[in-house]
Amino acid sequence: MFPRQFEYVAPASLDEALSALASTPGAKVMSGGQSLIPMMKLRLFSPGTVIDIGRIDGLADIVEKDDHISIGALVRHNQTASDPTVAAHAKALSQAAGWTGDHQVRNRGTTCGAMAHADVAADQPAAAIALGATMMARSSSGQREIAASDFFVDALTSALSEDEILVELRVPKASNGSRSAYDKLGRRGGHTDYAVAGIAAWVNVGDDGSVTDARIGVTGVGTRPTLAEAAAASLIGTDGGEESIRAAAGLVTDGITVIEDLYGSVEYKTHLAQVFTERALQQALAG
Repeated sequence: MFPRQFEYVAPASLDEALSALASTPGAKVMSGGQSLIPMMKLRLFSPGTVIDIGRIDGLADIVEKDDHISIGALVRHNQTASDPTVAAHAKALSQAAGWTGDHQVRNRGTTCGAMAHADVAADQPAAAIALGATMMARSSSGQREIAASDFFVDALTSALSEDEILVELRVPKASNGSRSAYDKLGRRGGHTDYAVAGIAAWVNVGDDGSVTDARIGVTGVGTRPTLAEAAAASLIGTDGGEESIRAAAGLVTDGITVIEDLYGSVEYKTHLAQVFTERALQQALAG
């Protein structure tokens, strides 16, 4: 299918893009286009105007700051996956980016675009919430910070306002005791395609070997990427051993409405979420 007719705007600066967005209700922002264009072809989205930010300078860098890593709006999945700083401080995000789509998608699609698109089974949003990331949104009236845990509202719905662009993802740098990992089953088996169930685990381990803090991000099984708060809470204060991991995995879908779809029943997806929680936690705790 072909998309409905639309106006195409390619601003040369972020200010121009924000002005165009503010003056064009219903417009959609495009960075890599790997999510938006297919949805437009299916006519699930039919914006009257597409604002392509792909030519704007200064948005395609990964920068190490004092306490966080800054990932710009035009950083491609492959950049995120291969960047040594991301791998060192945010392994779950590095892994999730490396398992996003195929080579073409990873070379064109962007990490921030995946966040803004808010697909129910995308990989990198789960890593963002597990890592405690922050979304930096810009509009003509200024900038605001949105915690990743508050950013994903529902299926294909984020906390961005219609006049805002996600310009940056900020990921906290790892401390000596913190580690993370991401694991999933893709729709075509292995790690390819969208997640049937995907789990990002972040843990902080104290000097005595006990788990002092934890976050677990879940994707693919519900209507949005979500923190598994009960599962993470059960792990805190334990030694992170197999029994503790198994107990946390058993709680991973508590508070999450598991959705049956073409890729699995509620029971099957719940089981997968538990299996991949164990695997992700084992990897993270192994350092």
